[in-house]
Amino acid sequence: MNDMSAVIEPKSDQWNADDFFAGPRTFTIREVRIKRGEEQPVDIYVDGSDKAYRPCKSMCRVLVHIWGPDAGKYNGRSLTLYRDPKVRFGKDAVGGIRISHMTDIPADKLDNGRVIMSLTATRAQRKPHVVMPLVVEKPANEDGAARWADAYIAKLEAIDTIEGLVAFENERAAKLAELGEKRPELHSRCVEAAHARGAALSREGKPDEDMGENFTDDGEGF
Repeated sequence: MNDMSAVIEPKSDQWNADDFFAGPRTFTIREVRIKRGEEQPVDIYVDGSDKAYRPCKSMCRVLVHIWGPDAGKYNGRSLTLYRDPKVRFGKDAVGGIRISHMTDIPADKLDNGRVIMSLTATRAQRKPHVVMPLVVEKPANEDGAARWADAYIAKLEAIDTIEGLVAFENERAAKLAELGEKRPELHSRCVEAAHARGAALSREGKPDEDMGENFTDDGEGF
């Protein structure tokens, strides 16, 4: 296929709305830089490009609402950007970049499986903006947090007493809390599995074994 997408991309040090004429793009964040006092104070750098995504104030509010104010935690997370042709500059519809999907959305931010925020469209009008959960598949051998969660759940199934379950959860509480901050979807799996195991303890169980405290095989955590 002779792809015309590359030849219509504008040359710039930042991502512009015209970069998304060909459709939405999904990026993984590698670094966020804050430049207080500047007109565009946020530079978000993504894997595979030297261009910065400089979110407008409305999209900054989306990022803070969903991921929190600590931009240092954004590294490694992913989002999907698209061109919204209805974005106006003064009286003209010039188009702008908007966020449609994000990974690592906390469960308490979701409303029927999505995040809905009321954002300023004009000085006299606000409109709803919807962000959907983004699932980015990673190879199993590259995802230490997922391996840790799988091991946690497997060990839960090996516990045969309530006392053993309580001891196991206490031993892993710090790591589970860390998992909740970085990978809330995996944290939810672990919590649900613990609840289910507690309900099943009167019916079946196996001896417990120690699984270690590291998320990865090399001891570096996730």
